[in-house]
Formats: sequence, C-alpha cells, structure tokens
Amino acid sequence: MFNSVEIENMEESQVHVFSSATELVEKLHQKWSSVEKVPYPAMYSSVYGGIILDPALMVIPIDDHMVHRGHGVFDTAIILDGYLYELDGHIDRILLSASRAKISSPFPKSTLRSILIQLTSASKCKKGTLRYWLSAGPGDFLLSPSGCPTSAFYAVVIDEEFSQCKEGVKVITSTIPMKVPLFATSKNVNYLPNVLSKLEAEEKGAFASIWVDDDGYVAEGPNVNVGFVTREKELILPFFDKILSGCTAKRLLELAPKLVENGRLKSVTVGNITVEEAKQAAEMMYIGSTLPVLPIIEWDEKPIGDGKVGELTMALSDLVWEDMVAGPETHRIKVPYV
Repeated sequence: MFNSVEIENMEESQVHVFSSATELVEKLHQKWSSVEKVPYPAMYSSVYGGIILDPALMVIPIDDHMVHRGHGVFDTAIILDGYLYELDGHIDRILLSASRAKISSPFPKSTLRSILIQLTSASKCKKGTLRYWLSAGPGDFLLSPSGCPTSAFYAVVIDEEFSQCKEGVKVITSTIPMKVPLFATSKNVNYLPNVLSKLEAEEKGAFASIWVDDDGYVAEGPNVNVGFVTREKELILPFFDKILSGCTAKRLLELAPKLVENGRLKSVTVGNITVEEAKQAAEMMYIGSTLPVLPIIEWDEKPIGDGKVGELTMALSDLVWEDMVAGPETHRIKVPYV
C-alpha cells in the first residue's frame, strides 16, 4: 500500500507519456532549435537505410548490441579543406577490428567507402571529423548476438575546428590497467579504461596519460600513440603488437625518413623502450588524427629534455600536417560536394 507521502511524491514526479511520434520529434526539435550551430550536419544509418540531415533523428536503437553489450567497433577520418585524409587506411582498420570482434560488415569495403564519401558530401562540411561504427546490430537484449538479424553500420560527420598543435602538454603514468592485446589492438567501443585514464590525468592537472605494459615498456596514450626523439636524434615509436596501430603514427613513420635524408634525424625505428629510457629522451610526443603531433614537455612532474617544445617534434608535425593539406591523392580523397 502507498502512503499519502509516497502518492504525493509520485504526483510531483509524474513522467510524461508521449502520445505520438510527432509529439516526440517536436520535443527533440525544441532541444536543437536553441543551438546556434548544429555540430552534426549529417549521419548515416543502415537501420534507416540512408543519410539523415535532421539532428533530432540521429539516433541508434537501444537494443543494438553495441549500446548495451559494447559489441561494436569504430574508426575515424579527418575532413580537411574538403578532402578526406587516410580514409582507406582507416576503413581497412575498422574491418580488421570487426573481424576480431566477430562482426560481419553489412557492406563490402567499396560500399562503406562510397557511403562515407556521399555522407561527407551531403554534410557540406569542409573541416571536421568523420566517425563510423560497425555493430552486431539491433535485435534483443541478450548476451549473444544470434538474435540480431543483421549487423549495422552508422556514421556521423562532426563539424569541428582543429589545428596543428604547437603548445606542449604535461602527462602522467596511468594507474588504470591497460587493455590486453586482443582488445588494445582492435578499435572497439569499450573505451572505459581510456576514459578513466584521461580523467585520472585531468584530476592531477595533466593533459592525458601514458600506459606502461607489464614488462615495463612504454605502450600508448588513452587515445593516441606516443613517440620519442632520443638524445642521439633517433625517432622511436613503441611496437604495435600490444597497442592500437595508429594510422597517423604509421604515416609518420613513412614521412619521417625525409628528416633522415636531410640529416636532422639519425634514424626512424619501431621498438621497445623502457620508462627509464623514455624519460631520458630529448623530445616526446603524442601522435593522433586531429593533432597530428602533440608535443609533451613534462612527464610525472619532470621535464622531458629541456622542458620546451622540441624542434624535431615540430618538424615531424609539419611533415604530417603538410601531408594532410597537400599530400598525394593516395592519401587524400577529394569530396565531390553537391
């Protein structure tokens, strides 16, 4: 039996029941009507079977296994000056991640690529990010995806400003356990360790963190790769066997030999580097899609090198940024805007 206080509280917190889809969409439109600039100009959903331009309808079914079980993978690409950068590499990676997650893509690679280019065109966005997901799909709330009729593909264009990073940041060593190789090498939607690692750093006044593996070797940041320039002017990035193989990091490894050719760098390598060795480096950097290279000047409250943004770090950043702006067509796709 409810007492009078409980009944009174229930009346005060009476939940509205939407009588129709029209009323619900109207409510969603009210939310977006107060936004000066819509941050998501376009979305694709294989559930809808097309591109959505109305942000009020950019939703994912709650019974999608990516939502309630985390059974999904994702990737991204940069939109810069009307070009998609490194799209093919990112699509290859999401398909690899999907294979490891036992998710079959609803479309072949060529169709995924075409959808993403058409989506970017429909968005009219010339600068921002393109993010996309492959999911086990909607169907039920059970653990197994066997009740899901088909996998799903979602993508969204995010209209956002970004520029080449030139200011140095501080980092800490994360105490949050890093993912095991199976999950670390796949770009899956379970980013709770990454989120907690980032929050831990922010709570300590740092930008982000560094993961160290059980053998004492430097691994990666919560959403980025990490690189070092030794005092002997050697560029070294950690092996990708236990961490995510970053598309930007791999491209940097292809471009960096230009600095070897002109004598600014001695060598470019991938290998194990201990924390002790890393903290003795002359320069340190994060490497990721929207950075593309972010100088690190302090680690665990101790300076890296002279505690200033490194000259070679910025030279490496210039190489990737120039590649993003004016690189070869093999790495940049011109979007055919309507």
